[in-house]
Amino acid sequence: MSTLLQLKSFVTVVDEGSFTAASRRLGLSQPAVSRAVATLEKEFGLPLLVRSRAGVSLTGAGALALGHAREAVRHLTSMSAKVTALKGELTGTLTLASLPSVTGTLVAPQLRTFSERYPAVTIRLFEGSEEEVRDWLDRGAAEAGVVSLPIKGLDTAVLGEQDMVAVMPSTNRLAGRKDVSYAELAREPFIRSTGGCAEVFTPVARRVGVDFDVDFEARDMSAVLEIVRAGLGVSILPSAGLPGLPDGVVIRPLVPKTVRRLGIAVSASASTATRAFLEQILALDMH
Repeated sequence: MSTLLQLKSFVTVVDEGSFTAASRRLGLSQPAVSRAVATLEKEFGLPLLVRSRAGVSLTGAGALALGHAREAVRHLTSMSAKVTALKGELTGTLTLASLPSVTGTLVAPQLRTFSERYPAVTIRLFEGSEEEVRDWLDRGAAEAGVVSLPIKGLDTAVLGEQDMVAVMPSTNRLAGRKDVSYAELAREPFIRSTGGCAEVFTPVARRVGVDFDVDFEARDMSAVLEIVRAGLGVSILPSAGLPGLPDGVVIRPLVPKTVRRLGIAVSASASTATRAFLEQILALDMH
């Protein structure tokens, strides 16, 4: 019969893309993780993974088994957490996917509070674009994620808000303005952040009849800022998540004002630990 260790090892190897990365995440030796997956494959009588120098990929049997393995891990972990909770101690794992622009400002303080309140809960945090966060939530690789609100099909709590601002070189013709309209920005070469910002301002741009001519794309805000600093265009980014502005880069309020409303989203089948984190954010929202 498959054990929790075998199932967790299999799922983690898939999520991390290699046995080495999976062993680090699980806090086990690489041989131990390899043995756990090999034993699972022996029980099935079929290989679940294709091993190569480039990493691992799923076989047909592995792809079929992965979803069931995730569910089994979630149920077994939830059972353990609920039984342990009878002693008054919350255990388990909080797996949270965040956006780089908000981890330091909005997420980290909440994780610190949660960790102090529930020290026996293991916290796993990883970052990606909003599209990646949604994919991780859909696949079950993360049980909680930072998303732009509103969102359908998931339980949510408001985490915070960020004003979106126009970003431009200090030498740009718009730098002397008190604020900058979408129409004015659209006349400049545009640098789009692929980290989730576009999903916030694009509907506003369409509403006011503006279409940006995208010349560059970059995922990290620091990369966007460097392209702006080079004088290659302008952008729109969240003010609260900006790293230190490089010399030669300025920000201005947008017209119309654009606000990014962020929340924590979890699936209906989330673990007890994840539910506790959502409740913490909900309590914050009620104050």
